[in-house]
Amino acid sequence: MAKRTPDQIPPEADAVAAPPVDEKLQKVLARAGCGSRREMERAISAGEVSVNDRTASLGDRVTESDKITLRGKPVSGQKDTSKRRVILYNKPEGEICSRQDPEGRRTVYQALPKISGERWISVGRLDFNTSGLLLFTNDGDLANKLMHPSSVIDREYLVRIQGDVDDAMRKRLIDGVMLDDGVARFTDIVDGAGESRNRWFYCVVMEGRNREVRRLWESQGVRVSRLKRVRYGNIFIPSHVRVGQWLELDYREIADLCQTAGLESERITKPKSSREATAVRERHERKLRAGKGRKPSRLKKGPRR
Repeated sequence: MAKRTPDQIPPEADAVAAPPVDEKLQKVLARAGCGSRREMERAISAGEVSVNDRTASLGDRVTESDKITLRGKPVSGQKDTSKRRVILYNKPEGEICSRQDPEGRRTVYQALPKISGERWISVGRLDFNTSGLLLFTNDGDLANKLMHPSSVIDREYLVRIQGDVDDAMRKRLIDGVMLDDGVARFTDIVDGAGESRNRWFYCVVMEGRNREVRRLWESQGVRVSRLKRVRYGNIFIPSHVRVGQWLELDYREIADLCQTAGLESERITKPKSSREATAVRERHERKLRAGKGRKPSRLKKGPRR
């Protein structure tokens, strides 16, 4: 065969093949809907994960060609955004955000719809005595992005305060207060309703620290008697989703949520829902709008803006 001169060799023939992209094993497992990253780290440490038939270790990285199994079942490392699901749950007081409770209390997961072959991952948590908006997804990567401080996503709460709140207190809460785990602050405080020593306020935080809203107010010597989350990023609780009810977000809402989480560069594939799945979703929403479904003890409605 005649030897080609350098100017006849196509540019790609002289390039070095790019190595396969690898990712942390727990990230791949979380994205596949097997659980949160922390849960997957615990599963790896417990020897429940194998890669290419060898027991995995914490810190392992994998590529798309690797064979991954979790508790003996194969896991696909491929990202299929068409199967990404997100549901909104209007949590009542008196439910915990764990999958199981040794004390036998009701958990938020008991109210959620079943999801075949996967599990719902909570986007943050709410305290036992806090109600309002909770998001769940089958995509651990999206859940992690939505919770991570670097995403800078605001959470809005409606809070009823017992005690005197003056302008000086508001300024301190917005400027920043030193708590046990560092400085925390509200980015905004807006009057709701009420008079004297029982007033409602809307307040916004940019992090998801444990009991952050309560601790901020209580640092000023006032008491939080009611607390409800009303917004997470661009997602609000629809008026027809009552306490204890859930609603699945549609494709456009999920795409907006991904953009809020910083996944705007990712190609979001529109799901090809079956007729049956579409009909089930539509029936559920009609039930909500008709005022049907599970109705636990109703909380008194807070003021609207």
